[in-house]
Amino acid sequence: MKFVDEAYIDIAAGDGGNGCVSFRHEKYKEFGGPNGGDGGRGGHVFAVADPNLNTLVDYRYSRRHEARRGEHGMGSDMFGAAGDDITLKMPVGTIITDAETGEVLYELLTPGEVITIAKGGDGGFGNMRFKSAINRAPRQKTPGWPGERKSLKLELKVLADVGLLGMPNAGKSTLIAAISNARPKIADYPFTTLHPNLGVVRVGPEQSFVVADVPGLIEGASEGAGLGHQFLRHLQRTRILLHLVDMAPFDDNVDPVAQAKAIVGELKKYDKALYDKPRWLVLNKLDMVPADEREARVKDFVKRFKYKGPVFQISALTREGCEDLVKAVYQQVKAQQVAERPHVEVDPRFDNRNEPGSEPAVRDPRFDTPAPGSDSD
Repeated sequence: MKFVDEAYIDIAAGDGGNGCVSFRHEKYKEFGGPNGGDGGRGGHVFAVADPNLNTLVDYRYSRRHEARRGEHGMGSDMFGAAGDDITLKMPVGTIITDAETGEVLYELLTPGEVITIAKGGDGGFGNMRFKSAINRAPRQKTPGWPGERKSLKLELKVLADVGLLGMPNAGKSTLIAAISNARPKIADYPFTTLHPNLGVVRVGPEQSFVVADVPGLIEGASEGAGLGHQFLRHLQRTRILLHLVDMAPFDDNVDPVAQAKAIVGELKKYDKALYDKPRWLVLNKLDMVPADEREARVKDFVKRFKYKGPVFQISALTREGCEDLVKAVYQQVKAQQVAERPHVEVDPRFDNRNEPGSEPAVRDPRFDTPAPGSDSD
C-alpha cells in the first residue's frame, strides 16, 4: 500500500523591474543623451529533489512562497539588480500538479534534480534602449513583466519506513496516534483496526518518517486466519519493524511470550525476507504494571523470548518512553537511507589528500598572512 502525502501551495515568481527614463545631466553638456537603465529580472522559484526528505509535512505549515521582484532601472546607465531566487526542497518522487486544471507539470524522480516551477518576469527596457539617429531623446520605457503565479498540488507516493506488528489490542493504534497526527479508531476490543493506517512522525524541522499500522496478527495469519494476512505484504518494503507486545493482557492465562513467538513464526512462514528485516521489540502498556514489578517482568520476558536486539519500554497511552523510541527509529531510518544511496567512485588521482603518507600541498608564502602581534619582516 502506497502512502500518499498531499499538500497545496501557492507560488509566485518575482516581477521584473521597470525601465527608467533618464538623461545625462552634466554641466556644459546640453545634449547629454538618454541613460535610463533596464529593470532587473524577477526571482525564479526552483524545486529540488532532496533525498534527505521523505514527506511533505513541512508544506502544510508554509503554503505561500514568493520570490523577490527585480529592482527598477536607474539613471547613469544603471540596470536594476535581479531578484533573489528561492529553492523549495521536496522529497524524491514528488508529483507537481496544477491545482486548477489537474495537469501534471513535473515529477521529481532523480535525487538532486532541479527544475524551474515558476519563472521570474523579465525587466523592462529603459529609454537608452530606444535611442537612434532619428530619436535622440527618447522618453519611452517599458514596465517589467509579471512573474508566473501558480497554485500547485504536491503529491508524494512513498512507502512506509516503519511498520507496526503485534497481536490485536497490543496498542499499535494508540502508539501511532501518540507519535503522529494519525487518528485511527481505538477501542477495547480485538480487531479495531480493519485497514492500514499511515502517519507522518515529525521529529524536527525537515526530519520525519512514515509509520504504518496494520491490523493485528493472530496465529495462522499466514494461512488466512484473521485480517492481518491481507496486509503483511504492505510491510515488505518497510525499513524497520516494531514488534509491539502487550505486557498487561486482560486475561491472566495469556502468555505474552507465546503471543510474541507466534507473530515471529507467522512472519517467517509468510516471507523470509520480511522475517529478516530489522525488528525491534517494544514492550507496551507498562503503565498498567506495578512499578516494583516492571524490571523483573521485562527481564523475564526478554530471557524467555531469547531476544538480543533493542528493547524499548513504553506506554503508548501516557506516552512514556515514546520520545526515545521515535528518536532511535529516526536514526535507524536515516542510516539506512544513507546506506541505500549509490556510492560514487572517486578517481584516486584527484583525491589523495587524506591518504596516509601523502605530501601536503605546496603553499605559496606570498599569500600567508601573519597573525596579529607576530614578528614578521
